[in-house]
Amino acid sequence: MAFYLPQFHRIPENDSWWGTGFTEWVNVARARPLFGEHDHPRIPADLGEYDLTEPTVYRAQSALARQYGIDAFCMYFYWFDGDRLLEKPTDAWRRDPDLLPYCLAWANEPWTRRWNGRNRDVLMPQTYPQNYAERLFGELMPHFEAPHYVRVESKPVLLVHRADLIPDAANFCTVLRRLAVSMGLPGLYLVAAETKPEIDPTKLGFDAVAEFPPVGVNRLRNAVRSPVPGLVSNFRGRLLSYDRVARHYMTRRRPSFIRHRGVMPSWDNTARRGTKATVYVGHTPEAYRLWLSWACGQEIEDRGDRGLVFVNAWNEWAEGAYLEPDRTHGRAYLEATANARRESLVRKIPPPAPVLAPSGRWSVGHVWSLGLLTVGSLLARVRSLRNRRSRWMRE
Repeated sequence: MAFYLPQFHRIPENDSWWGTGFTEWVNVARARPLFGEHDHPRIPADLGEYDLTEPTVYRAQSALARQYGIDAFCMYFYWFDGDRLLEKPTDAWRRDPDLLPYCLAWANEPWTRRWNGRNRDVLMPQTYPQNYAERLFGELMPHFEAPHYVRVESKPVLLVHRADLIPDAANFCTVLRRLAVSMGLPGLYLVAAETKPEIDPTKLGFDAVAEFPPVGVNRLRNAVRSPVPGLVSNFRGRLLSYDRVARHYMTRRRPSFIRHRGVMPSWDNTARRGTKATVYVGHTPEAYRLWLSWACGQEIEDRGDRGLVFVNAWNEWAEGAYLEPDRTHGRAYLEATANARRESLVRKIPPPAPVLAPSGRWSVGHVWSLGLLTVGSLLARVRSLRNRRSRWMRE
């Protein structure tokens, strides 16, 4: 399944918050390269700068995904204390069973100006008022009944983006399952996105967790350690290695709970953050193919036809995480997806990439990147020790 962003159409709220006519294409078009051979702005190829209120776009996306081995989209569902945003594409998808199968991911974080670094400027709050679970279920149920909604063991799949933010998440899951059974469903298959490192879904009442790269791996061990040629002098972001992160996910120990594999074709949020971007350097269709092939094989080995692999993403253009064709790579990432699906073997972890000699000059920006990643690693270590101490005290 590939995550699907329904952002690419105008809504009054975005016009008010970001300017008249805003969609993600605005961010994508204004991005500029930060170092030599940095690929910006990204230019869509086959589908162009589409509008997700046009049904022809849904059909074209479905045909393209099917052709290259994508089984379903996991579409973000924006519901804030009863208010829905960006609902037109998901509702249109529900009404047309000829489109690609889909499931929903409740994006339950408050909307802030985090895209431009202002986390405290809340645009759309999420407060979990009384009976919110029942009201949310009422919005979800029409989707659960759709004939092309994704199911595991006949249970509709629902992913929650930030399960750790839900007050009494276990009770939330209980309420949703009870309501599902009352409506004649066999239950729900509830998946927590791993948007916080090392989530144990069983403690939150969920059936499984889904890896969500690159969340939680922006650490010094995954840094680009050689200077990047041509890095702009005012760069104040983070530079990480795609190969190192892929190997991180492929060498994780199996947990006691269900953890579905996740893969990303690339990651680069320059379109949103400019010189403060996080950029994964060295992504290629071939490196993505190896990672995805491994992930598919592991899911088959562990869960057979109940396996799920989540790709981040189908169309996150402003985060540089997309499978849709662009002017640079054409359909290369889609072809890599199809090849990985055909292999789906339990393959050995590929050897590490060769260590390259520095090819650029050391700069303030690169040192800044290493400093940010060092701080991130130290904070992660402190949180890990704190959590371990809390568990020890409870026991």
